[in-house]
Amino acid sequence: MADIVEITDFSAPELDVYARLTGAQLRACPQGGLFIAEGVTVIGHALDAGYRIASLLMERRHIVGKAAGLIARCGDVPVYTADSRTLEQLTGFALTRGVLAAFYRPELPTLAQVCAGARRVAVLEGLNDPTNVGAVMRSAAALGMDAVLLTPSCCDPLYRRAVRVSMGTVFQVPWTRIGQQAQDWPEGGMTLLREMGFATVAMALSEDSVEIDDPCLVREERLAVILGAEGDGLAKTTIARCDYTARIPMLHGVDSLNVAAASAVAFWQLCRRNNK
Repeated sequence: MADIVEITDFSAPELDVYARLTGAQLRACPQGGLFIAEGVTVIGHALDAGYRIASLLMERRHIVGKAAGLIARCGDVPVYTADSRTLEQLTGFALTRGVLAAFYRPELPTLAQVCAGARRVAVLEGLNDPTNVGAVMRSAAALGMDAVLLTPSCCDPLYRRAVRVSMGTVFQVPWTRIGQQAQDWPEGGMTLLREMGFATVAMALSEDSVEIDDPCLVREERLAVILGAEGDGLAKTTIARCDYTARIPMLHGVDSLNVAAASAVAFWQLCRRNNK
């Protein structure tokens, strides 16, 4: 049975996870690291995927409302509660979905584990906007990518906003880091991809690029699609090491798409063979 705890003291240490800890501090928690998920649907996806919950925070009205089923699934974990205004003062933002949950971080799988049997993987180089990372994760899950790999400089997919924008698909599509230190990418990471049999395609504007629907790309048995951050895009050293460079044809003088939109176009085109 859930332990319902009415919030009366903002300074209570058990509320630190919701009120005072930064993303970096959450990752470094002595319990092995924590992350925050927002909304009944997203929290449900995390539970479905086997993530272990630490606590819940929600508006009082949701205890017997939309979160009742969620609370029943979570056993005796503490459920911290108050009215919406109090919760906004505590967290510093409006709980538009009314419910937050703190989860323990699982140990990341290895690159070999994530890529075993994979034919199409996305590699995110230096994406530092959690909204974009969440949107790319959602496209990867929806459009048939087998896994997502993140370079060392890419932001955390379990950052609260990334999880929310992904609509919980970050818990459904396999992902891991491709290297832990900045120097591990691109040389070391590219070497590992080739050793696993992946051809590599850089999504970039280049004179020697092929269009995204070029048959040579679809024919590749194993393909890693590499996408760069907003603004600078992929590093020149990364592009130079790839087997292909591909572009999405544009009209009306538009030269590029947001990385999240570009990822959806690329994933749909390059996964069609896999999904037939």
